[in-house]
Amino acid sequence: MLIGNVGAEPEVRYVDAGVAVARLRLATTERGYSLQNGTQVPDRTDWHTVLLWRRLAEVVEKYVHKGDKLYIEGRLRYSTYDDKRGVRHDVTEIWAENMEMLTPRSQSIMNNSQMASEPAPTSE
Repeated sequence: MLIGNVGAEPEVRYVDAGVAVARLRLATTERGYSLQNGTQVPDRTDWHTVLLWRRLAEVVEKYVHKGDKLYIEGRLRYSTYDDKRGVRHDVTEIWAENMEMLTPRSQSIMNNSQMASEPAPTSE
């Protein structure tokens, strides 16, 4: 179970027989605190890759945007692959079985419209 914020617009694609698959990055943050001796422990943010299939992916495609807060239940999946240079990479993904949107719809729409009205970044 994770509660976090979507870090970028979700990627949705369709695979065999029109099955929807959504991939999103979810940031979870453990709040910092102060120890009794005055030592400050900073916030810690972890990033997770979440895969959602079929109907959940279709919901993500329509309603989930960068900045939205989500509750995710799922299973961890581990895999490895070798890149073009022969370097082995370990991958950990969360295959979602349940998702709840925690951002109020009006706030999500407002955030999305603000992103659309912002000028696109220019490369210099």
